[in-house]
Amino acid sequence: MSDIHRSSATNRALFLAIVLVMGGYLLAAVFQLPQYGTELIVHGDAHEPVVEFPADGESAPPEAHGAVHGHPPYWMVTPFALLLGAIAVLPLIPATEHWWESNLHRFYVAGGLAAITLAYYLSLHADPIHAHWPAPHLALPSVTGLNVRLTGEVLANAIFNEYIPFIVLLFSLYTISGGIRIEGDLPAHPLTNCAFLATGGLLASFIGTTGAAMLLIRVLLETNRERKHVKHTVIFFIFIVCNCGGCLLPIGDPPLFLGYLMGVPFLWTMVLWKEWLFINASLLIIYLLWDLYWYYPREQPMDIARDETRVHGLRFSGVWPNALLLVGVILSVALLDPGKTFPGTDWHPWMYLREIAQLALVAISLSLGNRQARWANRFNYAAIVEVAALFFGIFICMQPALQILSVEGPNLGLGKPWQYFWATGTLSSVLDNAPTYVVFFETAKAFTEKFGLSPTVAGIEEHLLIAISLGAVFMGANTYIGNGPNFMVKAIAEKSGVRMPSFFGYMFYSIVILVPLFILTTFLFL
Repeated sequence: MSDIHRSSATNRALFLAIVLVMGGYLLAAVFQLPQYGTELIVHGDAHEPVVEFPADGESAPPEAHGAVHGHPPYWMVTPFALLLGAIAVLPLIPATEHWWESNLHRFYVAGGLAAITLAYYLSLHADPIHAHWPAPHLALPSVTGLNVRLTGEVLANAIFNEYIPFIVLLFSLYTISGGIRIEGDLPAHPLTNCAFLATGGLLASFIGTTGAAMLLIRVLLETNRERKHVKHTVIFFIFIVCNCGGCLLPIGDPPLFLGYLMGVPFLWTMVLWKEWLFINASLLIIYLLWDLYWYYPREQPMDIARDETRVHGLRFSGVWPNALLLVGVILSVALLDPGKTFPGTDWHPWMYLREIAQLALVAISLSLGNRQARWANRFNYAAIVEVAALFFGIFICMQPALQILSVEGPNLGLGKPWQYFWATGTLSSVLDNAPTYVVFFETAKAFTEKFGLSPTVAGIEEHLLIAISLGAVFMGANTYIGNGPNFMVKAIAEKSGVRMPSFFGYMFYSIVILVPLFILTTFLFL
């Protein structure tokens, strides 16, 4: 079977799966299930503690009616640390590099460590936990046996409250943007490349860093195929398009979307525009000067001549209906939050209607979009399957860390915005920035509650939330593993013949270029 026929078969199967999911949702709506879920979210019916009733007339523990003071032991962060360590290290070890390329093997690691985490809650955990699905409430351990219900609450926190909205949004942006094809070969002047980087930096906030990167990286490489010095252009592409450009909207970067799911208003991230403009404008100026006065003059005259003569303008395909569908994804996130009324009405959208709408937009893209454009992009689902497999484990394994930080966060000594910026950013450099954001989000929330700080956004003092958001988004650019699109762009560039730097070679660029800008950001804005 040819690649194009195999791709078409996969898309047809996916379209059918989406139709079945939508049919299941409509059937659930007939029985009022998503409507009931919204009622719980809006009216707080789920705020009463979930209690495993004790046997022999024993009374419920006092924590059933108060705050949570206990937490999992510190050693229970080990599965989370092992999973993040595996993501960072296994691709770099020759003995495991090939094995780790399989998404099934990634899921073995993620699922196995998640199972260890759930086994702890089932058999050993003895303290109440804050549950969040479908609405905040207190869940208590059993006093008679295995913590079946409490373990279910942990799983609901991780999967139903966080993972499903997170992965559906990424999947929607990834799939729809993959149906838009931009091709062309412009003269690879420094200003031309700078224009690509600036466009990507702007698009990243509105169609996501993954969507913007996949949309532009191939045409950027095609434009630069006659040049010998291309590595630095791809590095700046990772800096700007895959990371720093994505902080103006929650759909721009995964950590900000998690913040939106945890109560941050959709348009609040627009307050980050000054920092966004400073970092991205500085990077564009540095790139332009570096390419204009160092790399471009060192190109061979023969290569420059080919670049100037082998030119054809930009051609777009698949724009209809995919561009409109991307707008639809943005609107679904902004308007279909079950915790908020639909603008101009007193109606709260049904639970998961936002995700169903996003899947419907994907189905439209697959059925009405330009199949040839998707095939020309060499589009496949490997990257999003990798994210889905790993984050399934990440969201479960990070539950003990979140519960520890919700209790111990105020005692960590983090109190100033610059401390949160660098703490979040440093860990986002070597771990994935989405779970790192959540960890410090909970830490700042506990600190805010302890000291009664204001003004607050989603329960966090606003300056602390600004620092956490900037640290997670900006410093995800420090390494290849800081954000999902980084490795994807590296792989595409290498397949196109660009010799990208090693893991530590890339860090040399980020330390020399990014870290000084982050220090300036600290002094100017934090």
